[in-house]
Amino acid sequence: MKLKNFFLVLIIAFIYSCSKDKVEIVAPPPSEKALIVYQEAMDLMDEGQFFAAAKKFSEAELIMPKFEQSAKASILSSYCYYRINFYDESLQNLDTFVSKYTADTYLQYAYYLSAIISFEQIVDEKKDLSPLIETKKKIDKFILNFPDSEYALDLKFKLGLVKNQMAAKEMYIARHYIETEKWVPAINRLQTVVKKYDDTIFIEEALYRLVEIYYKVGLEDEAIKTANILGYNYQSSKWYEKSYLILNKDYKVVKIEKEKEDNLITRAIKKILR
Repeated sequence: MKLKNFFLVLIIAFIYSCSKDKVEIVAPPPSEKALIVYQEAMDLMDEGQFFAAAKKFSEAELIMPKFEQSAKASILSSYCYYRINFYDESLQNLDTFVSKYTADTYLQYAYYLSAIISFEQIVDEKKDLSPLIETKKKIDKFILNFPDSEYALDLKFKLGLVKNQMAAKEMYIARHYIETEKWVPAINRLQTVVKKYDDTIFIEEALYRLVEIYYKVGLEDEAIKTANILGYNYQSSKWYEKSYLILNKDYKVVKIEKEKEDNLITRAIKKILR
């Protein structure tokens, strides 16, 4: 029995020794190594090797001794992926960042970069509308949560471009319905522009197209009402003039030729001709 107990003690000691060795193997590397990896990532980024830098920053994030250092490495990794248009990888990193570093200094930048990535994936008005909707959603959320942020002004400008693009999409579909004489869906699309995108460059054309359709299908009162709205707000525009022509067949456009000002370009030409 004593011999068995002796061997049992040896086995337990052996297991404990192995376990102890295993723990030492997977222990985090010292902070010096973390800083070395981080510096390697910085050097790669400075050299324009953004893919390799992104990988290094992700590696550094896992071994950084301080929470805020890990957050910085994470955001830099997302940025590097963005620089080489690896949008999916960058967005995946940013989603992880937002959920993991909820109170970090770079949180605003994470949301901003996510909105910019969505914005840069927008194509023309003939393509899918979903990138536009997603981008608008992200920008609206950012402006709501960080209205005084240094990034808010840029995103407000981009929001105007997004809304113009969304209105362009509606107008593109509306024109198609007009060409195929599908009046009801055309009216629905045009009314969407009037109600939701009245601050875009397409509002005047949308009102004119409504005047055109209403008059064509015999809804003259609606045509006059819409033309009045167009005239009151945009009397000097070409679209108001075209709508006036629809309702007043005898109206003739009088073109007035304006004499060009004697500006710097003209004065320079006169000197050349002397």
